[in-house]
Amino acid sequence: MSLEEPTPDVGELPGGDVDYDALEDLLGEKVLRREEHLNATAFVVRPDAVEETLQTLRVEAGFDHCSCVTAQEYEDRFESIYHLRKYDAPMQEVGVVVPTARDNPVSQTGSAAYRTADWHEREAYDLVGINYEGHPDMRRILLPETWQGHPLGLDYNQEKPQIVTLDKHKNPLEPDNAQGESDTMFLNIGPHHPATHGVLHLKTVLDGEQVADVEPDIGYLHRCEEQICQNGTYRHQIMPYPDRWDYISAGLLNEWAYARAAEDLADLDVPEYAQVIRTMGAELCRIASHMLALGTFALDVYGDFTAIFQYAFRDREIVQSILEDLTGQRLMFNYFRLGGVAWDLPEPREEFLDKIRDFLDELPEKVEEYHDLLTSNEIFQLRCVNTGILEPEVAKQYGVTGPVARGSGIDYDLRRDDPYGYYDKLDWDVVTMDGCDNYARVLVRMGEVEQSARIIDQCVELLADWPEDDREIQSNVPRTLRPDEDAEIYRTVEGAKGELGIYMRSDGTDKPARFKIRSPCFSNLQALPEMSNGEYIPDLIATLGSLDIVLGEVDR
Repeated sequence: MSLEEPTPDVGELPGGDVDYDALEDLLGEKVLRREEHLNATAFVVRPDAVEETLQTLRVEAGFDHCSCVTAQEYEDRFESIYHLRKYDAPMQEVGVVVPTARDNPVSQTGSAAYRTADWHEREAYDLVGINYEGHPDMRRILLPETWQGHPLGLDYNQEKPQIVTLDKHKNPLEPDNAQGESDTMFLNIGPHHPATHGVLHLKTVLDGEQVADVEPDIGYLHRCEEQICQNGTYRHQIMPYPDRWDYISAGLLNEWAYARAAEDLADLDVPEYAQVIRTMGAELCRIASHMLALGTFALDVYGDFTAIFQYAFRDREIVQSILEDLTGQRLMFNYFRLGGVAWDLPEPREEFLDKIRDFLDELPEKVEEYHDLLTSNEIFQLRCVNTGILEPEVAKQYGVTGPVARGSGIDYDLRRDDPYGYYDKLDWDVVTMDGCDNYARVLVRMGEVEQSARIIDQCVELLADWPEDDREIQSNVPRTLRPDEDAEIYRTVEGAKGELGIYMRSDGTDKPARFKIRSPCFSNLQALPEMSNGEYIPDLIATLGSLDIVLGEVDR
C-alpha cells in the first residue's frame, strides 16, 4: 500500500479554489460525467476505476484526507461516494461517485488509496449491501455475520424478526494467528469493561507479553441513528437525536453538525447574535468533554480515582450547570434550531454571564493544578511518553482528526480551516504537539481547554454588550422544509473528538432520502492497531484511552 507523499499543486487555482476542469483532465477517461453537490463538484467514475481514481487524486492532486464514504440505494442503482479533502486546505473538496447496477452491486475497493476506506466500506456492505472487490476484509462490521439482509436497503423488511446464530466453539486464532510452533495467546478485552470506555470488544493476540495483533470489534451499541433521522422531518424531528451520538457532553457540537448541513441544504441564514451563542455553547461542551477525557484517562493509566478523576468531574459539573441554565437540560440539550437557537440567554442575564466569568477566572489555576498532579507525574509520563505512537502520514491514511491528529503534529482544525459560526471573528489558536504519543494527546486536550476558555470569554463580552433590540435568536424558517429534489450536501464541524460530518440527500419531501453520519471516533478507533501492535497490554489500554472514543458515536 503506497504512502507516497501527495503533491497538492495539480488542480488548484491561484486563489486556493479547486480547479475541477484540471482535475477532470487529470483523471481523463475514468470520468463518466460530473455532478454538482452543494459542497463540491463530484466526478462519476466506473466501478472498476475506483482505485486508480483515488490514487491519482491523493498522490497527484493532494487530496490526502478521505473524510467519509457514503453508500446508498436508488430505485435503479447503488452508489458509493468518497468525500475527499485536503488536510492543509479542508475547504478544497471533491467527491468521487461510483454507481453500480442493482442486480450486481460490486465496486472496486478504495482501501488501497486510503486505509480509512476499509471500515467505511465494510459499513457500506453491512448496512446497504454494496460489495467492494479487492477489499482486504469484506465482512460485516456492525451486525453479526449471520444477519440476513442489509438494513438500509430499499427492499429490507423492517418487521421481520431474526434469530442470529453464533459460531459455537470457533477458534478466533484459526484464520491467521496460530501457526505451528506459535505460543500466541488470544485475549478478550471487553465488551464489558471500564477500560474499553463502553461496549467495545478488543480481540487481542499476545506474543509473550507483547500485543501481536488487536482488532476492535464494534456494533454492540448500534442504534440505527441514520435510519431514524431518515424517517424524521428536517425542521422538527431530527434535532433531538444528535445529542445521543456522542452522549458524553458534546451535545451542542453534534447539533451544530446537523444544523450546518441542513441550513446549507435549505439555504437558511443564522443571525449573528445566535452564532455567538452557538459558539459559546459549543466551546463549553468542548471543555466538558475534555475534562471527562482527562479524568477517565488518569483512571486508565494509573488508577487515580480520588484526585484527578474527581477533580475533573468537579470542573465538568460546573460547565454542565452552566449548560443546564442555558438549555434547560443537563446532557441531552436539544437547544439548537435550524436558523438559530431555541431561546435567548436565561434571566437574570447578567447573573448568568457572571457565572461563566467566575468559572473562567478560576480555570487557569485549575489547569495548572492538573499539570502538577498529572502531566508532571513521573508514573504518568512513564506510561504515556513514547507509547501509542501515531506518525502523521499514518494518521492521515486513517482519516484521523481532532486532538488525536493534532497530537501527531497535524495542524488541522475546521473551526479555523473551514470557518463557521463566529470562530473567524475571534482571537484563539489551534493547539498542536509533535510527540505523536499518548502524552502529546493529553497535552493537546489541556491546551484546547485554555483556548476554549479564550473563545468563551470573548463571546461573553460580546453578548453582554449586544444591543437589546438586535438580539435575534432565529431567522425566519418555513414551518415545513422541502429542499430541492436530488440536492446533496456534505458538511462538517470540529467536534470535541474530531471532524463530525453529515451527508444528506433530499428527494423533494420534508424528510431526507439519505442521512449519513461521519463519526470522528469511528475513524480514530480504526488506527488503534497501528498504535498498539508491538507494545504491552497496559500500553494498549493507555492508547485506547488517549483516543477518547464514545461508542454511541462509533456505532451510531
